[in-house]
Amino acid sequence: MELTFLGTGTSQGVPVIACNCKVCQSTDSYDKRLRSSVFIKTKNTNILIDSGPDFRYQMLRKKVKKLDGILITHEHKDHIAGLDDVRAFNFISKKPTEIYAEQRVLDTIKHDFAYAFADFKYPGIPKFNLNKIYENDFFINNVKITPIRVMHLKLPILGYRIGDITYITDANYIDKKNIEKIKGTKIFILNALRKEKHISHFCLDEAIEIAKKINAKETYFTHISHLMGLHSIESKKLPKNMYFAFDNLTIKI
Repeated sequence: MELTFLGTGTSQGVPVIACNCKVCQSTDSYDKRLRSSVFIKTKNTNILIDSGPDFRYQMLRKKVKKLDGILITHEHKDHIAGLDDVRAFNFISKKPTEIYAEQRVLDTIKHDFAYAFADFKYPGIPKFNLNKIYENDFFINNVKITPIRVMHLKLPILGYRIGDITYITDANYIDKKNIEKIKGTKIFILNALRKEKHISHFCLDEAIEIAKKINAKETYFTHISHLMGLHSIESKKLPKNMYFAFDNLTIKI
């Protein structure tokens, strides 16, 4: 199994428009972050987690030729805004793209991309096959997916465990039951927005404490804002076996 971080930034990405801070003005490629998404590749299956505004460029940069399924964590725009661009995959595969999400999220997709579900379908529109998921395990081809319930302030969202990888973004609370579902994973990916506490995202200290509970072989922090500081400086301060993810980082298991 191979996982690539297509993007590791927040809803605004890094650099932030019109920002003159040292991170946004950095020339270090590690400080350039597209909106958060990961691409998971097994022998026969390609899975994407979240399709944000940078989806088109992320697919081109990674040279992705097919998608077997897109897992959506929640309905915020930085996680679904790129779905229109599945049209390219529809054209090549001659079939709809499989989307997996909770009913609330599917309802938002139907609303935001209403033209794709209209009675009259304009030529070239994206084609989706919407798959309602719960907190139970399910499969994409022969790949087992275990949803992980987390909270994004008051919004219940889903992380996903796929084999020895667990991916969670936009969370600020994980209960004991779901901590147990994560334990044993070798690669743990968790959001860490900034150093200061935030109302709906784990800050760095909170993310580190969760990571210590999981005690994975390696932990990678994602959904990182420009307020975290320069990658070259802040990455040296992390505990052993914990890292800031960066765009295009690929991990093989």
